[in-house]
Amino acid sequence: MDVIQSRQNPLIKACIKLMENRRERLKTGQTLLDGPHLLAAALDAGQPPERLLLSQSAPQRAEVAALAARFDGPVSVVADTLFAELTELESASGVLALWAPPPAPAPLQRGLVLALDGVQDPGNVGAMLRTAAAAGVAQVWLSPNCADVWSPKVLRAGMGAHFLLPVVERADLPALLTNFVGRKAVTVLDGSISLYQADLRGDLVLVMGSEGQGISREVLALADLRLAIPMRAGLESLNVGAAAAICLYERLRQTLSA
Repeated sequence: MDVIQSRQNPLIKACIKLMENRRERLKTGQTLLDGPHLLAAALDAGQPPERLLLSQSAPQRAEVAALAARFDGPVSVVADTLFAELTELESASGVLALWAPPPAPAPLQRGLVLALDGVQDPGNVGAMLRTAAAAGVAQVWLSPNCADVWSPKVLRAGMGAHFLLPVVERADLPALLTNFVGRKAVTVLDGSISLYQADLRGDLVLVMGSEGQGISREVLALADLRLAIPMRAGLESLNVGAAAAICLYERLRQTLSA
Protein backbone atom coordinates (compact mmCIF):
# COMPACT_ATOMS: atom_id res chain seq x y z
CA MET A 1 0.00 0.00 0.00
CA ASP A 2 1.35 3.43 -0.94
CA VAL A 3 2.31 5.72 1.95
CA ILE A 4 1.14 9.35 1.78
CA GLN A 5 4.08 11.62 2.51
CA SER A 6 3.07 15.03 1.12
CA ARG A 7 1.06 17.72 2.86
CA GLN A 8 -0.22 18.64 -0.61
CA ASN A 9 -2.00 15.32 -1.00
CA PRO A 10 -5.74 16.07 -1.53
CA LEU A 11 -6.82 13.77 1.29
CA ILE A 12 -4.39 15.36 3.74
CA LYS A 13 -5.46 18.87 2.72
CA ALA A 14 -9.12 17.89 3.21
CA CYS A 15 -8.42 16.46 6.67
CA ILE A 16 -6.57 19.60 7.77
CA LYS A 17 -9.53 21.73 6.69
CA LEU A 18 -11.94 19.49 8.59
CA MET A 19 -9.78 19.67 11.70
CA GLU A 20 -9.51 23.46 11.65
CA ASN A 21 -12.69 24.81 10.06
CA ARG A 22 -16.33 24.50 11.13
CA ARG A 23 -17.49 25.87 7.80
CA GLU A 24 -15.70 23.04 6.02
CA ARG A 25 -17.36 20.48 8.26
CA LEU A 26 -20.77 21.97 7.49
CA LYS A 27 -20.07 22.12 3.75
CA THR A 28 -18.83 18.55 3.42
CA GLY A 29 -20.99 16.92 6.10
CA GLN A 30 -17.87 15.24 7.47
CA THR A 31 -15.65 15.43 10.51
CA LEU A 32 -12.66 13.60 11.98
CA LEU A 33 -12.69 10.93 14.68
CA ASP A 34 -9.32 11.09 16.39
CA GLY A 35 -8.12 8.00 18.17
CA PRO A 36 -9.09 4.36 18.70
CA HIS A 37 -11.70 5.06 21.39
CA LEU A 38 -13.91 7.13 19.08
CA LEU A 39 -13.44 4.73 16.19
CA ALA A 40 -14.45 1.81 18.41
CA ALA A 41 -17.51 3.73 19.65
CA ALA A 42 -18.59 4.50 16.09
CA LEU A 43 -18.21 0.89 15.01
CA ASP A 44 -20.01 -0.39 18.12
CA ALA A 45 -22.91 1.99 17.41
CA GLY A 46 -23.24 0.80 13.83
CA GLN A 47 -22.09 4.16 12.48
CA PRO A 48 -18.87 3.25 10.66
CA PRO A 49 -16.66 5.97 9.17
CA GLU A 50 -16.14 6.52 5.46
CA ARG A 51 -12.34 6.10 5.49
CA LEU A 52 -9.53 5.29 7.88
CA LEU A 53 -6.16 7.01 7.98
CA LEU A 54 -3.42 5.06 9.73
CA SER A 55 0.05 6.26 10.57
CA GLN A 56 2.75 4.13 9.01
CA SER A 57 3.66 2.56 12.34
CA ALA A 58 0.08 2.15 13.63
CA PRO A 59 -0.60 -1.38 12.33
CA GLN A 60 2.09 -2.60 14.73
CA ARG A 61 -0.23 -1.69 17.63
CA ALA A 62 -2.65 -4.49 18.50
CA GLU A 63 -5.55 -2.15 19.33
CA VAL A 64 -5.31 -0.28 16.02
CA ALA A 65 -4.86 -3.46 14.02
CA ALA A 66 -7.97 -4.99 15.62
CA LEU A 67 -10.07 -1.93 14.80
CA ALA A 68 -8.79 -1.79 11.22
CA ALA A 69 -9.80 -5.43 10.82
CA ARG A 70 -13.39 -4.51 11.75
CA PHE A 71 -13.54 -1.86 9.03
CA ASP A 72 -14.28 -2.87 5.44
CA GLY A 73 -13.92 0.54 3.80
CA PRO A 74 -10.93 2.30 2.25
CA VAL A 75 -7.76 2.71 4.33
CA SER A 76 -4.94 5.21 3.69
CA VAL A 77 -1.49 4.99 5.28
CA VAL A 78 0.22 8.25 6.20
CA ALA A 79 3.87 8.81 7.07
CA ASP A 80 4.30 9.17 10.82
CA THR A 81 5.65 12.72 10.72
CA LEU A 82 2.81 13.87 8.46
CA PHE A 83 0.19 12.04 10.53
CA ALA A 84 1.32 13.99 13.60
CA GLU A 85 0.12 17.18 11.85
CA LEU A 86 -3.41 15.78 11.56
CA THR A 87 -4.03 15.16 15.24
CA GLU A 88 -4.38 17.54 18.17
CA LEU A 89 -3.42 14.82 20.64
CA GLU A 90 -0.05 15.26 22.31
CA SER A 91 0.74 11.63 21.57
CA ALA A 92 -0.53 10.58 18.15
CA SER A 93 -2.80 7.54 18.42
CA GLY A 94 -2.05 6.38 14.91
CA VAL A 95 -5.64 6.27 13.67
CA LEU A 96 -8.03 8.89 12.28
CA ALA A 97 -11.37 8.35 10.60
CA LEU A 98 -13.41 10.41 8.19
CA TRP A 99 -16.97 10.20 9.50
CA ALA A 100 -20.29 11.70 8.44
CA PRO A 101 -22.48 12.77 11.40
CA PRO A 102 -26.09 11.58 11.20
CA PRO A 103 -28.82 14.00 10.10
CA ALA A 104 -30.48 15.98 12.87
CA PRO A 105 -33.59 14.35 14.31
CA ALA A 106 -36.95 16.06 14.67
CA PRO A 107 -36.91 18.06 17.93
CA LEU A 108 -38.76 16.38 20.75
CA GLN A 109 -41.86 17.95 22.26
CA ARG A 110 -41.77 15.85 25.41
CA GLY A 111 -39.37 13.68 27.37
CA LEU A 112 -36.06 14.80 28.89
CA VAL A 113 -34.04 17.30 26.85
CA LEU A 114 -30.80 19.08 27.67
CA ALA A 115 -30.50 22.47 25.92
CA LEU A 116 -27.22 24.37 25.73
CA ASP A 117 -27.60 28.11 25.33
CA GLY A 118 -24.33 29.59 24.06
CA VAL A 119 -21.94 27.14 25.75
CA GLN A 120 -18.73 27.83 23.85
CA ASP A 121 -16.04 25.76 25.54
CA PRO A 122 -15.56 22.49 23.62
CA GLY A 123 -14.56 20.62 26.76
CA ASN A 124 -17.72 21.70 28.56
CA VAL A 125 -19.95 20.77 25.62
CA GLY A 126 -18.37 17.35 25.29
CA ALA A 127 -18.51 16.70 29.03
CA MET A 128 -22.21 17.62 29.17
CA LEU A 129 -22.99 15.29 26.27
CA ARG A 130 -21.23 12.50 28.13
CA THR A 131 -23.19 13.21 31.31
CA ALA A 132 -26.44 13.52 29.36
CA ALA A 133 -25.94 10.11 27.77
CA ALA A 134 -25.24 8.55 31.16
CA ALA A 135 -28.21 10.23 32.86
CA GLY A 136 -30.80 9.16 30.30
CA VAL A 137 -31.33 12.40 28.37
CA ALA A 138 -33.39 11.71 25.24
CA GLN A 139 -32.10 14.60 23.09
CA VAL A 140 -29.70 17.55 23.22
CA TRP A 141 -30.31 20.96 21.63
CA LEU A 142 -27.47 23.41 20.97
CA SER A 143 -28.04 27.04 20.10
CA PRO A 144 -26.15 28.49 17.10
CA ASN A 145 -23.51 30.18 19.28
CA CYS A 146 -22.45 26.96 21.02
CA ALA A 147 -19.17 25.24 20.23
CA ASP A 148 -19.41 23.04 17.14
CA VAL A 149 -20.75 19.76 18.47
CA TRP A 150 -19.04 17.81 15.65
CA SER A 151 -15.60 19.36 16.05
CA PRO A 152 -12.75 16.96 16.87
CA LYS A 153 -12.31 18.64 20.27
CA VAL A 154 -15.96 18.18 21.29
CA LEU A 155 -15.99 14.64 19.93
CA ARG A 156 -12.95 13.74 22.04
CA ALA A 157 -14.45 15.33 25.16
CA GLY A 158 -17.72 13.46 24.56
CA MET A 159 -15.88 10.11 24.65
CA GLY A 160 -18.45 8.37 22.45
CA ALA A 161 -21.61 10.11 23.70
CA HIS A 162 -22.24 11.51 20.22
CA PHE A 163 -23.05 8.01 18.98
CA LEU A 164 -25.68 7.49 21.67
CA LEU A 165 -27.45 10.86 21.81
CA PRO A 166 -29.67 12.48 19.17
CA VAL A 167 -28.34 16.02 18.73
CA VAL A 168 -30.02 19.09 17.24
CA GLU A 169 -27.39 21.73 16.48
CA ARG A 170 -27.97 25.38 15.55
CA ALA A 171 -31.32 25.04 17.31
CA ASP A 172 -33.77 27.91 17.59
CA LEU A 173 -34.20 27.48 21.34
CA PRO A 174 -37.07 29.96 21.85
CA ALA A 175 -39.12 28.24 19.12
CA LEU A 176 -38.35 24.73 20.39
CA LEU A 177 -39.12 25.67 23.99
CA THR A 178 -42.43 27.21 22.92
CA ASN A 179 -43.45 23.93 21.27
CA PHE A 180 -42.32 21.74 24.18
CA VAL A 181 -45.28 20.47 26.21
CA GLY A 182 -43.46 20.04 29.52
CA ARG A 183 -41.66 22.39 31.86
CA LYS A 184 -38.68 24.52 30.93
CA ALA A 185 -36.05 24.73 33.68
CA VAL A 186 -33.09 27.10 33.77
CA THR A 187 -30.27 27.54 36.25
CA VAL A 188 -30.29 31.14 37.43
CA LEU A 189 -30.06 32.96 40.76
CA ASP A 190 -32.81 35.56 40.44
CA GLY A 191 -36.22 34.27 41.48
CA SER A 192 -34.98 30.71 41.84
CA ILE A 193 -35.70 27.86 44.20
CA SER A 194 -33.23 25.26 45.42
CA LEU A 195 -32.66 22.42 42.99
CA TYR A 196 -33.48 20.03 45.82
CA GLN A 197 -36.90 21.61 46.42
CA ALA A 198 -37.99 21.33 42.79
CA ASP A 199 -39.94 18.47 41.26
CA LEU A 200 -37.93 17.54 38.16
CA ARG A 201 -39.94 14.50 37.13
CA GLY A 202 -41.95 14.28 33.92
CA ASP A 203 -41.39 16.09 30.65
CA LEU A 204 -38.58 18.58 31.11
CA VAL A 205 -36.11 20.72 29.20
CA LEU A 206 -33.08 21.66 31.29
CA VAL A 207 -31.34 24.72 29.84
CA MET A 208 -27.72 25.43 30.71
CA GLY A 209 -26.36 28.87 29.84
CA SER A 210 -23.04 30.10 28.55
CA GLU A 211 -20.00 30.28 30.79
CA GLY A 212 -19.93 34.08 30.80
CA GLN A 213 -23.38 35.39 29.93
CA GLY A 214 -25.63 32.70 31.36
CA ILE A 215 -29.12 32.17 29.94
CA SER A 216 -30.16 34.46 27.10
CA ARG A 217 -33.01 36.89 27.70
CA GLU A 218 -35.31 35.21 25.16
CA VAL A 219 -34.87 31.79 26.70
CA LEU A 220 -35.18 33.07 30.26
CA ALA A 221 -38.55 34.62 29.40
CA LEU A 222 -39.89 31.16 28.51
CA ALA A 223 -38.71 29.41 31.66
CA ASP A 224 -41.30 28.25 34.16
CA LEU A 225 -38.83 26.73 36.62
CA ARG A 226 -35.79 28.60 37.91
CA LEU A 227 -33.23 26.49 39.73
CA ALA A 228 -30.29 27.33 41.97
CA ILE A 229 -27.72 24.85 43.23
CA PRO A 230 -26.92 25.49 46.91
CA MET A 231 -23.30 26.51 47.38
CA ARG A 232 -20.98 27.59 50.13
CA ALA A 233 -20.98 31.33 50.78
CA GLY A 234 -18.35 33.19 48.79
CA LEU A 235 -18.59 31.04 45.67
CA GLU A 236 -20.27 32.74 42.74
CA SER A 237 -20.95 29.79 40.46
CA LEU A 238 -20.03 26.28 39.39
CA ASN A 239 -18.52 25.16 36.12
CA VAL A 240 -21.42 24.70 33.70
CA GLY A 241 -20.51 21.07 33.11
CA ALA A 242 -20.53 20.33 36.83
CA ALA A 243 -23.82 22.19 37.26
CA ALA A 244 -25.44 20.19 34.47
CA ALA A 245 -24.29 16.93 36.04
CA ILE A 246 -25.72 17.87 39.43
CA CYS A 247 -29.07 18.84 37.93
CA LEU A 248 -29.39 15.81 35.68
CA TYR A 249 -28.52 13.37 38.43
CA GLU A 250 -30.94 15.01 40.85
CA ARG A 251 -33.60 14.49 38.17
CA LEU A 252 -32.50 10.84 37.85
CA ARG A 253 -32.57 10.37 41.63
CA GLN A 254 -36.12 11.73 41.82
CA THR A 255 -37.25 9.55 38.92
CA LEU A 256 -35.79 6.36 40.37
CA SER A 257 -37.17 7.00 43.85
CA ALA A 258 -40.70 7.84 42.68
